[in-house]
Amino acid sequence: MSERERFDRLRLIRSPRIGPVSYRQLLARFGTAGEALRALPDLAARGGGKASVADAATVEREIAASRKLGGRYLLMGDPDYPFLLDQMEGAPPALIVRGDGTLAGRACVAMVGARNASAAACRFARMLAQDLGERGAVVVSGLARGIDTAAHQGSIGSGTIAVIASGIDIAFPPENAELQERIAGEGLLVTEHPPGIQPLARHFPARNRIIAGLAVGTVVVEAAPKSGSLITARLAAEAGREVMAVPGSPLDPRAQGCNELIRQGATLVQNAADVMEAIGNIDPRMVRQGSFDFSGEPVSSDVAARDRDVVIALLGPVAVPVDEIIRLSGLSPAVVQTVLLELELAGRLDRHAGGRVSLI
Repeated sequence: MSERERFDRLRLIRSPRIGPVSYRQLLARFGTAGEALRALPDLAARGGGKASVADAATVEREIAASRKLGGRYLLMGDPDYPFLLDQMEGAPPALIVRGDGTLAGRACVAMVGARNASAAACRFARMLAQDLGERGAVVVSGLARGIDTAAHQGSIGSGTIAVIASGIDIAFPPENAELQERIAGEGLLVTEHPPGIQPLARHFPARNRIIAGLAVGTVVVEAAPKSGSLITARLAAEAGREVMAVPGSPLDPRAQGCNELIRQGATLVQNAADVMEAIGNIDPRMVRQGSFDFSGEPVSSDVAARDRDVVIALLGPVAVPVDEIIRLSGLSPAVVQTVLLELELAGRLDRHAGGRVSLI
């Protein structure tokens, strides 16, 4: 990939209303990011809106700031882009990393849990992470308070990956600033956000998909119902990865999430041997090696006005699966995907988890 194409791809993903799905479809349709950038205004106009393109000078300043902080970019399509994450629905087209990038290519296990975890759970998480490291696994977590912090502390000597919900220059929580810097030096620090971006609430579910995507399996240690840790577990399950949970006392609300996961079929684990046995059962054929092939996305060069009207008529404020729209419309996947892309670029379409869409 040329430096020009790398710059254009970063500029494409930094453009308003360009998400992971539309990014892939645009590259599949136009071949290069430069051609996609030139086509954005026309595509958005067909969808009934206007599109703006990320300012080149702004992207240049971002790159300079990232390099000054010691960060480097991994773009989808690069040979060193994490191949497991590459298979995740909605994987980020661009990552900024600091540290040892080879860690993401090893057997990774995600460890997540409660921020207000008990002392016993934190001690267990720290010991489990250390034991996993001694068995050759790399521990992935989100550098939050509680279980995340304990997991990184236990595995930093053997290999740990921290995925954060802010720019690489922002430490959150503040008390983990020293740990974050140490991970950047001895492990791997990962984010999809440019420098200066604060950890907003909406960034954390997106961060969780990266944690789940980097790992062959996710271990949950103490989690209340409806917690962010359970979101990570759900994303891992949807991606076909192993979901594991540490059981806890029924009297402790912080254990209810883990116990419920086990009731739903998650693997009960009590030590590192249990974890390694669980992830060892994953069929390697389910993971395609190498970076995403942009040539495989369904796209169309043009759409008839009547076909566009058919797709729009099937959409509404309630999210529906794209496959259902294709079935009901009787149109080809290429035509439907193109209409959805035009609407998204025009600011008229929202994409949701599970391949669902809705009109704004």
